Amino acid sequence: MEGQETVADARLTARGANTRSRIVTTAADLMRVRGVGGTTLDDVVSASKVSKSQLYWHFEDKPALVRAVVEFVGDRTIAGERERLEKVTTFEGLRRWRDALIEHNALEQGRYGCPLGSLANEVSDQDPVARRKLHDLFMAWQELFEDLLRRFQREGVIPQTADLAQLATGFVAVVQGGYLLAQTSRDVTPMASAIEMGIAHLHLLAREQVQDGLTHTT
Repeated sequence: MEGQETVADARLTARGANTRSRIVTTAADLMRVRGVGGTTLDDVVSASKVSKSQLYWHFEDKPALVRAVVEFVGDRTIAGERERLEKVTTFEGLRRWRDALIEHNALEQGRYGCPLGSLANEVSDQDPVARRKLHDLFMAWQELFEDLLRRFQREGVIPQTADLAQLATGFVAVVQGGYLLAQTSRDVTPMASAIEMGIAHLHLLAREQVQDGLTHTT
């Protein structure tokens, strides 16, 4: 009897987890297109094909759902960027990462901007809990760039004296700025130019590194 109850409870738990996941995924898709402010709980109920009682069982109000969306979108975004950036060890690899990012954004003509940036723009001044989560996510993204730059530093591509935290912040900034420019112009060209500026700055550091090495050997 006890074993049967445990199995039943597990099934209910799995079903509940699937329902919650469907609600969050649906809400994320709607908010990506319509924005947080333009997405109502009724919209989520209808699109996810759940009842209002099911939605309120998992989320007491819209802010609670938005926080779950922030976590879901953030974790997915950082996981994707980690997979791509961890493979970058050369300037050629860095440009391949840039090209892939641009190509993906071009599918929608840059229409919806950065998934994280768009959420940050809408909720940071409204929900301190969501803002802190978004801050942590952006810091995680920055750390991915720092790790990449540290690999460049170990290989002697950029100087040991380079401020990796500052450079990584700059890369996050040019990516976010590029997303915004693409969104407003419906053209990813400005985004490509913005990121290229960041890469060009690294090239300048690399050139200085080579010149400094030549100076010390002569």
